[in-house]
Amino acid sequence: MSKTRHFTIVGGGQSGLQLGCGLLDAGHTVHIVQNRTGEEIRAGKVLSSQCMFDQALQNERDLGLNFWEDQCPTVDSINFCVPAPDGSGKAIDWNGKLDKPGMSVDQRLKIPHWMTAFEKRGGRITIAEAGIAELEDYTRESDLVIVAAGKGEINKLFERDPEKSPYDKPQRSLALTYVTGMTPRPDHSAVNFNLIPGIGEYFVFPALTTTGPCDIMVFEGIPGGPMDCWKDVRGPEQHLEKSKWILDTFLPWEAERCRNVALTDDNGILAGAFAPTVRKPVGRLPSGAIVLGMADAVCLNDPITGQGSNNASKAAKFYLDAILAQEDRPFDAAFMQATFDSYWAYAQFVVGWTNALLAPPPPHVLQIMGSAQAFPQLAKRIANGFNDPRDFFPWFAVPEEAEAYLTKLAA
Repeated sequence: MSKTRHFTIVGGGQSGLQLGCGLLDAGHTVHIVQNRTGEEIRAGKVLSSQCMFDQALQNERDLGLNFWEDQCPTVDSINFCVPAPDGSGKAIDWNGKLDKPGMSVDQRLKIPHWMTAFEKRGGRITIAEAGIAELEDYTRESDLVIVAAGKGEINKLFERDPEKSPYDKPQRSLALTYVTGMTPRPDHSAVNFNLIPGIGEYFVFPALTTTGPCDIMVFEGIPGGPMDCWKDVRGPEQHLEKSKWILDTFLPWEAERCRNVALTDDNGILAGAFAPTVRKPVGRLPSGAIVLGMADAVCLNDPITGQGSNNASKAAKFYLDAILAQEDRPFDAAFMQATFDSYWAYAQFVVGWTNALLAPPPPHVLQIMGSAQAFPQLAKRIANGFNDPRDFFPWFAVPEEAEAYLTKLAA
């Protein structure tokens, strides 16, 4: 057993708390700094849509953090739909079953519970805003400081990596609406994903929130289009009305499921926008001390592919494995870069796939998504790519590879 080492993690979300619990279990000392108490998080606004697939859920199981398996509704498949241009129904509609179910637990439920679990395991939590001065203090008292919070002045420590970040402004206007009373889809549950060409995307799936089971509606509007419509919305009821208006206007089959919906609570709504960004992982402080960025702090994706919490969980796992493998050696800049690089070897595929879906789809992608109607094994493969997006490459990215694969399926 290597010696006990001291870690400070700034940011107690999915990645920070997951990594913290893993380090505690390995016998280390961990201090998490975050800006809100568990009670404040629980009573606050929803934070994300967080639909997690099996690999990410397994990381939680491995650490004994899967407290909701018995209560949380499962997500059993991916359903993909494109409306016909003339408004006469669906041009494309297929369903692919997941090999293992996904789940979404409201972070207002998860994070406070995980904070308690972290402290029970011997971790220390400080509720504070951490800036540059605080980071300087943490580097003096810790073997390694990890920044897992994606906002504020410390975010500027991590330089944007233009080679890995094709977009410098938001590509979608985003909104979340947590509701009860939605009519379940027949057969089995799904992420019902609807792509409205030139306008945006809408997807919806079952989840568990503070008040019990619910459905989470996610709206992705192309900037300047009719779904970029949240700026003038005032209050929860207007937010719900605007959500229903979008479905009535563009997706009548989804509107039909929502005749009797109500908000889970007044805080079950969110709207905003951000630019998907990848940053360099080593942050250098004025003193010359260095800190390591993790998850959203250095790799922030648009939610269009539902990978945010999955990425956070997987980043925490890569970082945990790298830290434990380092044993007694120093956590220097070379270690930090290598740790991020090991994660990036996975995450580059998630980022590539997500950024590709934000652009107008090229002909070969339209061909793939349309062909899944005819080939159930293709629908299933696309669905399970949400669990491990590496499987989309190279055939999803390269027109020649797509053609060869579709030809093979047809044969």
